[in-house]
Amino acid sequence: MAKYIVEQSGPLRGEVVISGAKNAVLPLMAAALLAEDECVIKDVPMLRDVTFMKEILTSLGSEVVELEDNVLSITTKDVISTEAQFELVNKMRASILVMGPLLARKGVARIPHPGGCAIGARPIDLHLKGLEALGAVITYKEDYIEAATGGQGLIGDTIYLDFPSVGATENIMMAAVLAEGITYIENAAEEPEIVDLANFLNKMGAKIKGAGTDTIKIEGVDKLNGAQHTVIPDRIETGTFMLAAAITKGAVHIVNAVPDHVKPIIAKLRECGVRIEVGDDDLIVRADLGPQSSTDIKTLPYPGFPTDIQSPFMAYLTTVEGSSTVIETVFENRFMHVAQLNKMGAAIETAGNKAIIRGDARLRGCQVMATDLRAGAALVLAGLVAEGTTEISEIFHIERGYEKFIEKFTSLGAKIKRIDD
Repeated sequence: MAKYIVEQSGPLRGEVVISGAKNAVLPLMAAALLAEDECVIKDVPMLRDVTFMKEILTSLGSEVVELEDNVLSITTKDVISTEAQFELVNKMRASILVMGPLLARKGVARIPHPGGCAIGARPIDLHLKGLEALGAVITYKEDYIEAATGGQGLIGDTIYLDFPSVGATENIMMAAVLAEGITYIENAAEEPEIVDLANFLNKMGAKIKGAGTDTIKIEGVDKLNGAQHTVIPDRIETGTFMLAAAITKGAVHIVNAVPDHVKPIIAKLRECGVRIEVGDDDLIVRADLGPQSSTDIKTLPYPGFPTDIQSPFMAYLTTVEGSSTVIETVFENRFMHVAQLNKMGAAIETAGNKAIIRGDARLRGCQVMATDLRAGAALVLAGLVAEGTTEISEIFHIERGYEKFIEKFTSLGAKIKRIDD
């Protein structure tokens, strides 16, 4: 099994270029199933999850070609299978996103229960209720779920989501673009990745309005065409490198970022005493100008503080002056990194969805395990300032979501390497 070896590093300095967003590219790739023509997606991060999605699309009949670095061509002249393979779906939760496109194009989709990071139940009932409202009949089996229209086609409807689920919003939106009539998604997710998907679908000929607000209107069309699209920058990677600068008391210029997408992170780091200069498409994070102190965070759906940054931010809060409180409201099992950070010398106590972090921890390197993608990033950040050497196992989680992870960190002066054990 591969591992990361992280040694205590000095302040990180230099420039880092943010890759295309993992959470945006996967639904874009799934959306390419909706057209017979070629779709070209640019700034695709070459990640494990992208590889899994390429394999899923290929198994369904898509021709997926890497035209050049970070550019994919996806052509699906005919869908040869409406059933995603278990061994692929089990590796990645986002595989559920092929359900809406398959249902819209072929009238049937069969999906094994999806896998992914173990950060909570994350039920897919909202996806299924939405598709059911459009006219799909949902059949539950022990190993898979099937949605079928019975040859009648999908019909637009008004769908209210009990929770603004990103995945459910995306799946319903992709199904509704080829449905008859008009669909409204109320209490829709407002994340930038939703807007990116809507922009891509509109380039393909869809009629979507309101993406980025809590109500999305989709007017069904008969057919979608191919299109070209560039993936938005990854706001979670942006936040990770902002925190890398902060925890090491460094100065990092972050390029190819969208500052509006990371406003809550900017606000909280400024509360801690970090200086952040904001440009049109870049950020300069200065944590080398004075002491830093505690703050409290509460995760919320966008535009609130992102749950994906909660664990890296907690790692940072262990090193600043004072006590902090972190409240997690999105996933019920996203404190698995706490035991690993405490093993390194942090003083974090949890009760339910609340964590109390006592700052000024003297972190020590040791053997720890990445329990999920963002927890792994948190351990790397902690390792950068911990005395001695930190050995991180289960790094496949990290490599699911960060492109050129080692290269980018070492370019800033981090002492980190990947080894095969």
